[in-house]
Amino acid sequence: MSSIHQTSQSTFKQDVLQSPVPILIDFYADWCGPCRMLAPTLEQLSTEFAGRLQIVKVNVEAEPELAGRFQVASIPTLAFVVGGELVAQVEGMQSEPVLRRTLTRLMAATSHRQAS
Repeated sequence: MSSIHQTSQSTFKQDVLQSPVPILIDFYADWCGPCRMLAPTLEQLSTEFAGRLQIVKVNVEAEPELAGRFQVASIPTLAFVVGGELVAQVEGMQSEPVLRRTLTRLMAATSHRQAS
């Protein structure tokens, strides 16, 4: 069972802005090939970072307001949100090693910042 779930305009505040853990938002569309290719990597990372990071998906066609709020110009776009604030965003297909390193670095920076 996947620990990644959909969020929407109606659940965004609870799912993302009020989350006690950092959030990785996957902006995608069902027809997007690179988005589908990225999905298994996100599933793997969701398991690996369980309890320390939550991954949520936003379908840009169903939730254009959220896509606009994050100025999503192309998909896939991944946004990293900590304490309700956007701290990093990347567009395009990301390889598993690059994405893992990026998340590890962001998680370390986040932990350091929260400890200060």
